[in-house]
Amino acid sequence: MDYTFSSFPVPSETAIPGVFPVTDPKFNPPAVGAPVVPDFEAAWATAYQKAEALIADFTLDEKINISTGIGWTNGRCVGNIGHIRDFPGLCLEDSPLGVRDADFVTAFPAGINSASTFNRALMRQRGLFMGQEHVGKGVNIALGPMMNLGRNAAGGRNWEGFGADPFLAGEAAYETVLGMQNAGVQACAKHFINNEQEHFRTLESSNVDDRTQHEIYAHPFMKAVLAGVSSVMCSYNLINGTYACENDKMMNDILKREFGFQGFIMSDWAATETTISAITGLDMTMAGDITLGSHTTFWGSNLTAYVENGTIPESRIDDMATRVIAAWYFLHQDDPDYPKTNFNAFLPGDLATNEHIDVQDDHYKLVREMGSASTVLLKNVNGALPLTGKERNLLMAGSDAGPADIGPNKFADQGGQTGILAMGWGSGTDNFTYLISPYEAIQHRARRNRTSVSWTFDDFDLDRAGNMAIQQSVCLVFINSDSGEDYIIVDGNEGDRKNLTAWHGGDELVLAVAAQNNNTIVVVHSVGPLILEPWIEHPNVTAVLWAGLAGAEVGNALVDVLYGDWNPSGRLPYTIAKQPGDYPTVIDTTVTIPGESPGQAGGGDIVLNITYSEKLEIDYRWFDAKNITPRFEFGFGLSYTTFKYSNLAIAKIHQADGEQAAEEARWDAGQATEIEEGSSTALWRVPLHRPAYSVTFNVKNTGDVYGGEIPQLYIHHPASAGEPPSVLKGFTDVAVMPGDSQKVTITLSRHDLSIWDVVQQGWRRPDGDITDIKFSIGASSRDLRLNGNIPSN
Repeated sequence: MDYTFSSFPVPSETAIPGVFPVTDPKFNPPAVGAPVVPDFEAAWATAYQKAEALIADFTLDEKINISTGIGWTNGRCVGNIGHIRDFPGLCLEDSPLGVRDADFVTAFPAGINSASTFNRALMRQRGLFMGQEHVGKGVNIALGPMMNLGRNAAGGRNWEGFGADPFLAGEAAYETVLGMQNAGVQACAKHFINNEQEHFRTLESSNVDDRTQHEIYAHPFMKAVLAGVSSVMCSYNLINGTYACENDKMMNDILKREFGFQGFIMSDWAATETTISAITGLDMTMAGDITLGSHTTFWGSNLTAYVENGTIPESRIDDMATRVIAAWYFLHQDDPDYPKTNFNAFLPGDLATNEHIDVQDDHYKLVREMGSASTVLLKNVNGALPLTGKERNLLMAGSDAGPADIGPNKFADQGGQTGILAMGWGSGTDNFTYLISPYEAIQHRARRNRTSVSWTFDDFDLDRAGNMAIQQSVCLVFINSDSGEDYIIVDGNEGDRKNLTAWHGGDELVLAVAAQNNNTIVVVHSVGPLILEPWIEHPNVTAVLWAGLAGAEVGNALVDVLYGDWNPSGRLPYTIAKQPGDYPTVIDTTVTIPGESPGQAGGGDIVLNITYSEKLEIDYRWFDAKNITPRFEFGFGLSYTTFKYSNLAIAKIHQADGEQAAEEARWDAGQATEIEEGSSTALWRVPLHRPAYSVTFNVKNTGDVYGGEIPQLYIHHPASAGEPPSVLKGFTDVAVMPGDSQKVTITLSRHDLSIWDVVQQGWRRPDGDITDIKFSIGASSRDLRLNGNIPSN
């Protein structure tokens, strides 16, 4: 097998002509997997000094303009800050998977595929390459990563993020931010916070208790701050009755105080609600106008008036401007060699403002590798996969197997896919420079193998598909499911999916082919979970590949897995249920009229109150707590080989410095972490986040082929802690030759073992003896192979 695993190195600087590298040793990130807490404090301090000096003699209006976008379509980028004296301004551009609205760029795998790899090196490399492309196009702030969790299985924008587990999403966010900012672009962590559905996203109040907020939804943002993220975008929705972009608790108390966030908070586009939002923590309004294109603003002269009449102190304006400029200095974007904006998001055909700079380099190699690494093998009966190459004939069935009817960019922001599904729709997209479908890739492989290939892209001519399947050596049935952002409606799906069934009659197509062929393999390209019950146990369905949204090289990546050039190593970043009702939540569309129900938030004609009543029991945690059997559990994924786990050991890591020793004693005594003002004592800087325990074990490849395994570590708290039965707190990737064994290490911090104390407002270990905390190592959330206890010394 020509199988490779995580072959891409992670360089500390770029080497692509025209792309600006960050080489400051104070900023360069730690190595992938290094059990350290990054220290960017000195770099931030230097950036703040430069920012304060720059704006020292700026007028009030000039300082306000640093934080006020110039308005929708009034610049080359989707968001723009204007030129002010020696400050050249800022270009803000989507998306979390590439450079939106530009040509000669790469369509990277979606965030959900990044999560499916469970591979930090690939996550980091994807971030680095996306950052390089943004920098090469002259973007200052790349609007990603997106880190909202998949609270609702049908959530429209789930595919932009990193799955339904806060730890997995946090690790992916951390690596993505480090990669992006190492290329020199400012990353933007979004959407802060609780933006978990598209329906009524500007009118709904997400009502979340303090513990759930800290342990679930805020965790990925904390990890982004730990990675030094320069900006955060607040979301459209309300949080406990107050809009996210004027929520003092979330922006000032949690993000800036607890997390020690040094960068700036921008609004989502037209999510600024009032001028007073400046006092509650908002630092930048985007795109600047009240409604997009209105030529009005809550800030600008309105903010000037609020300062002049004493409503908002000028010191707050100074803080806003300083934060924005400091982030610019932090990423060394003041360097005269930093590329100027060379594309036009709104007028791509304007030759005067679009220079058609090619920033793709050889990034297609990563796209292909990551597409393979994120593909999850869900079923494989009697070695149906990999294909041998000796198949006499092969059928491809389903529109998802082929190219779009008139090219991959037929619809604006990909809202209305035909052919292969490689990304969802909305602002989280970019344009395909090219798109390799399975149709092209499989034919290329078939030429080498002398396999006779036929196909039907008609999803609804079931008789033809069934008849074509007769006497085929293997039939590949392609099905998909799409979703996106709410400003685009596709087949009645208002961003969020209406249901969890395959699109284009996919279930019926599988059954029609399987009825006529006993070697039917199903390939799924989907934004999220689907209900597979109509056919998953059909005896003629011999294998299932879950391929997500793999980007421009989707066909090539799939062929690598189908023919065994890549041994599947992907894992599910969410749970696939047997029926929709097994999930703890659904898309909520129940509206009430303001004033008719207590606790109404206001701010619109209708308000939707969504109480996060499942609390900590999101996704697999709910299935475990309620003893519901899923079809495929979180973390699940098969391989073409097998692995055995053995020799579990755990050791306490003692730190010699006084700060660490004091924190150990405090934590051992069950006291909550003290969280004070300022970055030097912020939550992510204290010893709570340093490695405290080292877990080691062996992984042996007991099969016949080289392959990669994803060991996962789950914590089981005592019942008194009020936690779900299992919570993911560690994972790694390991590649092993047949018959060989490799020692694996996963570290745990005290934060990994802590719960949020709502009374003490800090992190502490659960009541009882430390040995009451158990842990398991396994291949998924329900395939647990080794078990142990946290030791007392």
